[in-house]
Amino acid sequence: MTGLLAAATSAADKRAAFRAGLASDRIQRYPGAFNPLVAKLIQEIGFEGVYVSGAVLSAELGLPDIGLTTLTEVAGRGQQIARITDLPVLIDADTGFGEPMSAARTVTVLEDAGIAGCHLEDQVNPKRCGHLDGKAVVPTAEMVRRLRAAVSARRDPNFIVCARTDAAGIEGIDAAIERARAYADAGADLIFTEALTEAADFEKFRAAVSTPLLANMTEFGKSELLSASTLESIGYNAVIYPVSTLRLAMYAAETGLREIFQTGTQAKLLDRMQHRSRLYELLEYERYNEFDSDIFNFALERDQ
Repeated sequence: MTGLLAAATSAADKRAAFRAGLASDRIQRYPGAFNPLVAKLIQEIGFEGVYVSGAVLSAELGLPDIGLTTLTEVAGRGQQIARITDLPVLIDADTGFGEPMSAARTVTVLEDAGIAGCHLEDQVNPKRCGHLDGKAVVPTAEMVRRLRAAVSARRDPNFIVCARTDAAGIEGIDAAIERARAYADAGADLIFTEALTEAADFEKFRAAVSTPLLANMTEFGKSELLSASTLESIGYNAVIYPVSTLRLAMYAAETGLREIFQTGTQAKLLDRMQHRSRLYELLEYERYNEFDSDIFNFALERDQ
């Protein structure tokens, strides 16, 4: 029963698909998954990959996105998501969870978890959400050491090391571009241009940097919400929607809980709920039944 209990596609093949996607002329769309079930939905709908957001993982734990989560927590959640989907998974590795040696270990742990790539950022630790004010970035040379350590640690050359720069809102776009070039020289496969504000900023970055670029289309942040087709026409290679599914789910959950609290019943909410049959379809219940039948379909012979 290939692909039933876990993805049918190997981690190596997913990484190769991620690298090939970045080299294609089609933008790679990576919505965020806050759990493995959402990852299954992302795959079924037809997206190219799955993203695991550090901000979402923190929020799930009831914590702000200020660097409180650990490598163990992040890798564990990433592994749960990666093992259930045939799509490549890109994960947020914050600042690498410590010094350059820690960034190197982070890559090995994420590789072992079946992840296709991670991004490391140039913020000072403890970091903060990329669309908040008051961020600080480390010197370029320090981030270069972080990246070189990460790149040197990977065993699968197709594992994508993405460098995120938060410098645009602090030092300006020109400085962020210079950093991006230095990060690419250090071995970064992909540059994550965080908190650019409008299409012209994305165009300026694309014109100045030859490395594949990733855009963050998060809601309620500093960036104008550009469509995937617009980003593709600018020349961006990938786009993430990191918190969209969590925001949708939490809005629905809060609305429903308030209705139940006020009325004492969920009777009027049924048309806003995923039906049991749809959940079973997504979980492939019927295939599990087939699996059980094949394993346990036997009869005891009567004594002769």
